[in-house]
Amino acid sequence: MPPVGVRVSLNTEMQKFLPEKTVTPSSGQYPRMTADSAEVSAASVARTKAEPDTLMARVLAPVNLKRAYHRVVSNKGAPGADGMTVEQLADYTNQYWPILKARLLAGEYHPQGVRAVEIPKPKGGTRQLGIPSVVDRLIQQALLQQLTPIFDPLFSDYSYGFRPGRSAHQAIETARAHVAAGNRWCVELDLEKFFDRVNHDVLMACIERQVEDKRVLRLIRRYLEAGVMSGGIASRRQEGTPQGGPLSPLLSNILLNELDRELERRGHRFVRYADDANIYVRSRRAGERVLAGVERFLNQHLKLTLNQEKSRVARPWACDYLGYGMSWHQQPRLRVATMSLDRLRDRLRALLRKARGHKMANVIERINPVLRGWAGYFKLSQSRKPLEELDGWVRRKLRCVVWRQWKRPSTRARNLMRLGIHEGRACTSAFNGRGPWWNSGASHMNQALPKKLWNQLGLVSILDTINGLSA
Repeated sequence: MPPVGVRVSLNTEMQKFLPEKTVTPSSGQYPRMTADSAEVSAASVARTKAEPDTLMARVLAPVNLKRAYHRVVSNKGAPGADGMTVEQLADYTNQYWPILKARLLAGEYHPQGVRAVEIPKPKGGTRQLGIPSVVDRLIQQALLQQLTPIFDPLFSDYSYGFRPGRSAHQAIETARAHVAAGNRWCVELDLEKFFDRVNHDVLMACIERQVEDKRVLRLIRRYLEAGVMSGGIASRRQEGTPQGGPLSPLLSNILLNELDRELERRGHRFVRYADDANIYVRSRRAGERVLAGVERFLNQHLKLTLNQEKSRVARPWACDYLGYGMSWHQQPRLRVATMSLDRLRDRLRALLRKARGHKMANVIERINPVLRGWAGYFKLSQSRKPLEELDGWVRRKLRCVVWRQWKRPSTRARNLMRLGIHEGRACTSAFNGRGPWWNSGASHMNQALPKKLWNQLGLVSILDTINGLSA
């Protein structure tokens, strides 16, 4: 039963942005608001109809909430600490929205703690994500949609991460343009545990320059300070912005825009994508001077620290950026970084490890989206040889799967003959005593299962896909 004093109609307020059909959550999966826990002051309710043109009112406008709701549902995602799923969001908010809205308008809403999740980092180690509850993801997304038009026009032209109409490909092309212009030394900046070290006071000072609504400011700080649930224990966050919520990328851009503007003031050529930033200069000496100056600025003004081991001055062709490398030519050619190739191989190994006993059509159907997505990201690559070798490696891995599936030498001989190998060679190959990987690269398997056959089976060729995208 809703608390006394809350008289907002569910059917008129919530139907403006929620679907008609809702999924009723099973009881006990997440905390319910009770009359005691959901009490809202009379002043809170009075403010629900006040100040219609404030930022918080625009955040809570039905058209904005509808966009936010559809984005949260389409993104799916794991439940937060309360266990509520995106399928249960509509029913929950339909029931409790008057209380939530009143609290938000009164500046009395307190977010739930985020659920800590560890994920592996590409270069080793783990990164902690903070998964907010789906209700908080809805509110954060609604905030994001109103804050982005305020802050995005203020960002640097050399900032490309998590911004509308901008992409990693544009950042990579900008980096290449800097090198082609004669800036053939690169200052690689690696911010040590950036998302864990964001200073709340510095970040909030940046936000306060553009946002006057105290309720929005208070809500953002509460999201920054929301506790982290790990192993059933909640701990309050004193610094950092948890990765995993819709608002985190914008907050990181707001803070690092201070670095961008300082680099522009000094006349540097640079490119930044989230916390990955490279500065391009004309000499090693200039690079070392820039690195020292940037480190002082980060320490003194943004309270951030550079990772001394990973920050360096080097040639651009020795520095990978966003998965790409580049050549030493005067007009640099882009290539896929070695680490990116290795990561794809590791991912395919994991997928093919479970392929034994499955039909090859199903195996190909499983790995094709990975190959197609990888080729789409690396479509800027201008180096043909590594992609040819990668295609050949994928086919060899599949031949290895086939050889294992044939199991017995007699089965292998029979299948080789069926695929066009004459009897004597088929029997010699089937009984050669060599392992699956050796046989997968041998001439008899290449002849029996050539590239043309894999094309007929629908296997994605990375090289052909990239050539098609580049045409």
